[in-house]
Parts: sequence; C-alpha cells; structure tokens
Amino acid sequence: MPNPRLMSLVQETWRCEIDYDIKNGQNYTTLNQEMILREISMNEFDTENKNKVFCLSYLQASFFATILEDALTQMRILVECNNELRIIKTKLDMKLLVPLKYGVAQPKVTDELESIDPNNLVCNEYKLNKLDSDRNYFASVLRDTYKDLTLHNRYAVLQEFVNNLVATDEYRVKVADDEVKNKSLRHDLNKQLRQQRNHIKSVIYDTDAIIERLKNYVEDAALNAETESRYTDGWQRARTEQHLQTIIDNEESPSRTIEYYKQRTDHEQRVHTEVELLINIIINETLQKVEDWMNKYDRDMEHIDLKIQLKKNEYQNEHDRRVGLEETIESHDKQMKDWNYFKEEREKARLYREKMTKSAIIVQAWWRGLLVRRELGPYKVAKKPKGPKPKK
Repeated sequence: MPNPRLMSLVQETWRCEIDYDIKNGQNYTTLNQEMILREISMNEFDTENKNKVFCLSYLQASFFATILEDALTQMRILVECNNELRIIKTKLDMKLLVPLKYGVAQPKVTDELESIDPNNLVCNEYKLNKLDSDRNYFASVLRDTYKDLTLHNRYAVLQEFVNNLVATDEYRVKVADDEVKNKSLRHDLNKQLRQQRNHIKSVIYDTDAIIERLKNYVEDAALNAETESRYTDGWQRARTEQHLQTIIDNEESPSRTIEYYKQRTDHEQRVHTEVELLINIIINETLQKVEDWMNKYDRDMEHIDLKIQLKKNEYQNEHDRRVGLEETIESHDKQMKDWNYFKEEREKARLYREKMTKSAIIVQAWWRGLLVRRELGPYKVAKKPKGPKPKK
C-alpha cells in the first residue's frame, strides 16, 4: 500500500503535468527534468559559506523518514502493549497525578534529585523511571528527526541531540573528575581541620593551666590580704580599748559625782512631770466623760427623731398602699364588667352571623333550584341549530 505522505510530497515537488489528448485518446506525462535532477541530487556542503545547512535529497530523506515511521510505530506498539508496566508507572506517579487532577499548583522549577534516596538507588521505582525517561527521550529524538527530514530534508535535529548527548557525557565525566578532586580536597581539608583542632586543644589546655595558676595566685593573695586586715583590725581595737580604759581610770571619781547629781535632778524632774501628767489625765477624763454624755444625748435624740420619721413614713406608705388597693379593686371590677359585656356582645354577633349565613344559604339554594327547574340563566338549555332548507 503506497504511503500517502510520499505520494502527496512527490506530487507537489515534481509538479507532474498530465495532458489528455481527446483526439488520440492517449495519456502522456510531461516531467520537469530540471526539477527532478535538482530534488534528487544531494546538496553539497559549501565550504565557503559556514551558515549553510547540509541537506539530503528528497528521495533519501523520504526513505529515512519511512524507516523512522516504522521505528516510531514499533515503539508505540511496544508501549501500548505493555499494560502491566503502564499500570505500575501510573501507580508510582499517583502522588503527582492526584494533585494535577484537582488543580493543585505545582512548582515551576523542580529538582530531579530531590525525590531520590541515595541509599536506595537499586529500587524498582528508580529503574522504572529511568526506563520511561530513556524511552520518551528516544521517542522524542525519532519524532523530531522525522519532522526535520519530512519538512527540511535534513537531520540537523538528530545531530543536535547527538551533540547534546555527547556534551552530557562529557559533563558527567567532568563532574566525576571534579568529584574525585573534591574528595581529595575534602580529605586534605579534614586533615588540616584535625591538625588545627589538635593545635587548638593543646593551646586551650595550656591556657587553662595558666588561668588555673593565676586563679590560685589570686585566691592566695586574697587570703593573705584578709588575714593581714583581720590582724590590723584586732590590733587597732586592742589599742583603742587600752586608751579608753586609761581615760576611764583617770575620770572615774568626778564622773561618779556628776552622775549622782545628774540622776537626782532627773528623778525630781521625773516626779514633777508624773504629778502634772496625773492631774492632766484626771481633768481630761472628766472632760471626756462630759463630752461622751453630751454625744450620747445627741445620738439618742437623733435616734428618737429617726424612729418618729420612720413611723410617719410607714403610716404614709400603708395609707398609699390601701388607696392603691382600692383603686386596683375598682379597676378590676370595671375590667370584669367590660369583659362580660364584650363576651355577651361577641356571642350576639356570632349568633347573628350564623343566622344570616344560614338564611343566605337557604335563599341561595332556593334560587339555584328555581333556576334549574325553570332552565334560566346558566342552566338554560341551548336550542339546536336549524338545518339548511331543502332545495326545491
């Protein structure tokens, strides 16, 4: 079965012109030989113009495109037939598919190494992801190369993919070399770090020893200073007591005489003060009693006046309460009479409405019966229409 893509492209490129000879009844084809030679021949690479892209002839590009079509079809059949692998891949991608289903916003930039555990690189999930990635990459390479061959008769896309793959391999080799260099550098840095740590530990140990020695020296100096201070204070206190005792011995006799007369004067003054204080206390007590009795009289009078006023208020309140009760009784009596009158009037109105309703029902029934019996109004019997008169 011919390929429709090739047929359409051949028809457009070669520009086949068909003429029909009505007189002879023959079909012949006139081909543009110059166009055929230009399309079939392979374009040579122009060494002078570096920007010119290498292209295949249309026939070669079509052959290669047909081969790629078969490869893409086989890849699609391989993917579609392996249902178990697709189901497993869907289950593994469920954490991503569920948020996408419910419209959860995803980060614009994702790190591929973020979800990879370096301690569990041999698990089936990573192997399956690697297989799917390689398969998609291979399919995209074939698809883009097929498009390039079909549209432009060249394989620049394939060359670009190959260059990218080679560059990726070179980058990985470079990364591996950098990793080896970084490991050696880390080893050297760890060695220097250990040496510096040991040096710092020794310096800290020496410094702690010096600090401890200085601390002991300061403690000894403080103890010596405290001992000397206690000795000096004791010596000064002893000399002071000695001088005081000497002064006391020299001034003891005059001091005793002066103290005797001084105490006697104080005793007389104290007795005079006590007598005067006693008299003042008696006077104050008498005045206080008089004041208390006067205050008691005033309080009693105020209490009696308050009782009288309370009794007046109680009488007035009782009088007002009785007047209010009388008014309430009169109001209640009036309300009960009004209520009884209202019930009587309401019952009369109800009986009147009931009587009038029954009368209206009787009159309406009589009137409707009259209309029905005499076939009047809406109950009138319609007359039958007269037929057409017979022709003579």
